[in-house]
Amino acid sequence: MRYPPDLLDEIRSRLPVSRVVERRVKLKRQGREYIGLSPFKTERSPSFTVNDHKGFYHCFATGEHGDVFTFLMKVEGLSFPEAVERLAAEAGVMLPEPEPVDAVKESHENRVRAALEETCRFFEVALASLDGTAARAYLEKRGVGAAEIAAFRLGYAPDSKTRLKQHLSAKGFTLAEMQDAGLLIHGEDIPVPYDRFRGRLIFPITDAKRRVIAFGGRALQPDQQPKYLNSPETLLFHKGHVLFNHAAARDASKVERAVILAEGYMDVIALARGGFPNAVAPLGTALTADQLRLLWAMAPLPTLCFDGDSAGRKAAHRALDTALPFLEPGRSLQFAFLPEGRDPDDMVSGGARDALAKLLAEPLPFIDVLWSREAEKHALDTPEQRAGFEARLTEAAQKIEHKSLRFHYMAGFRERLRGIGHKSGGLPRPRPDAESWRARSMLAPTGGTRKPRAPAGGRSMLPQRTSELLSSPLTQATAPVTAPREAVIISAILAHPWLIDEHMEEIARIPFIDPDCNRLRNAVLTVHQFDESLDNKKLLEHLSKEGYEAELERLDKACALKADPHFAPNAEREQVQEGWRHVMMLHDKAGVPSSLLEAESEWMSDQSDENSVRLIAVKQQVEIVST
Repeated sequence: MRYPPDLLDEIRSRLPVSRVVERRVKLKRQGREYIGLSPFKTERSPSFTVNDHKGFYHCFATGEHGDVFTFLMKVEGLSFPEAVERLAAEAGVMLPEPEPVDAVKESHENRVRAALEETCRFFEVALASLDGTAARAYLEKRGVGAAEIAAFRLGYAPDSKTRLKQHLSAKGFTLAEMQDAGLLIHGEDIPVPYDRFRGRLIFPITDAKRRVIAFGGRALQPDQQPKYLNSPETLLFHKGHVLFNHAAARDASKVERAVILAEGYMDVIALARGGFPNAVAPLGTALTADQLRLLWAMAPLPTLCFDGDSAGRKAAHRALDTALPFLEPGRSLQFAFLPEGRDPDDMVSGGARDALAKLLAEPLPFIDVLWSREAEKHALDTPEQRAGFEARLTEAAQKIEHKSLRFHYMAGFRERLRGIGHKSGGLPRPRPDAESWRARSMLAPTGGTRKPRAPAGGRSMLPQRTSELLSSPLTQATAPVTAPREAVIISAILAHPWLIDEHMEEIARIPFIDPDCNRLRNAVLTVHQFDESLDNKKLLEHLSKEGYEAELERLDKACALKADPHFAPNAEREQVQEGWRHVMMLHDKAGVPSSLLEAESEWMSDQSDENSVRLIAVKQQVEIVST
């Protein structure tokens, strides 16, 4: 039913957000707000805030935001009506009586629910009877015992076209109620409706309140088709909106802080038998967007556990495409692929439970599986092949609707692409950041050096460490940035943060040579994710608070901004836009020279003194040419 706004406001006024949240989050008062650790991801420093005066919570780690109803829906996987009913009861607010039409509809739904519950009991009794001998033998062979049979309410549908229909008729249910429950095969060309499930092992499918809404049936004879048969779409059952074992897994996920998606009914039962009660499965179809939302309501990072065969890989790849548009900070997927020819059932039954637990504990990140999927499609031996590979990765990243996350995926792909050698098609090592580079280099700002390695013959082939090289800006921790044009770009963004709104994608793709400019660009986009109303002062305060004082000092010493009046703090918007177009045209024309990419790639493969010095020298040469 629909609830009027004044009713919802009354519930909100009686229930402070902090009162509802503190059952799941330990809150500490800070001024007019409360702070605590995020319930949506694992973290050490609190980033979750609650403001009773404004009536909302906000999680800076994941971007989650909402009121008391939203919170219950997110952390407990409730529907909106369920959240309203629970909070109304707690607040002492009477809900309105349903309209007469709704009452009739509700009465019919209750009759359909009763028919489904009676059918579930009928199947349970049949499994325990002589009729269910073959089904019990199958379960015994698969290692399913009495505990699992009871927990999942497994049953058996007798091999008869009329047994269930006759049983339900005797209980007072009409043909219309049986048909609306999806229990009978019927239609204009079928004069006499008959039982849908016959001679099958039965898996009841329940909703979030553990009420039976449908059934899945597995064939027990080799020639029986299809192997798995589900209830049709009904007024209670929409298979793209439901997960098998959802209610039980939701309860378990509150303890585990994790959820596992397996491929089918028997996989879920096997995982539960192996000590993983937080497992669910889709219902014979590819994972849907609604099922993803159910998963994320249970845990921010579900693990998709698929068989290691080609079918399992295809299922994982379909899940990638479904999830891409909905990815957000703190909300993604990870993957556990089982050994070729194995599934959770035979791993648990075959004594490989520990190996299964290890795979589930060390899943592959989303970006790794996406990268591997595209890399498997073609060889990466030639520049043309690698360019096609990059185009496919870019196309995939563009599907991510969250602006900041889309940028980070594209940046991550660029870093990996730089590490691909002429013959490499696998995952390269991530490119180290500037601090790691300084720590390893013989020219570290601390003054520490490593003894050069001499080649065979005893004579060093390293370039001489001249006074000019040692005094280079690249070796000075507080020197200006090494690329003046890049300093102009960063300074323009800092002076006029509105450029981020108008040029987000362009800014995210800029290939910076200077590591500090690269870090500042990434930091600016991250800050912008949480506050899109930034001005120059607020942006600089954020960056200083996050520890970017050294980078800002180097940028200021470059004095690049003073040389270009287009980006002066008081410049008109049109003047700034004109300057931006000009500087980006120059920067795009210069690009990133192949010599620099090659030097970086060689240094990542072998972080020797020789490669370190060569990388510095190439960077100097690039800057001389590009300024």
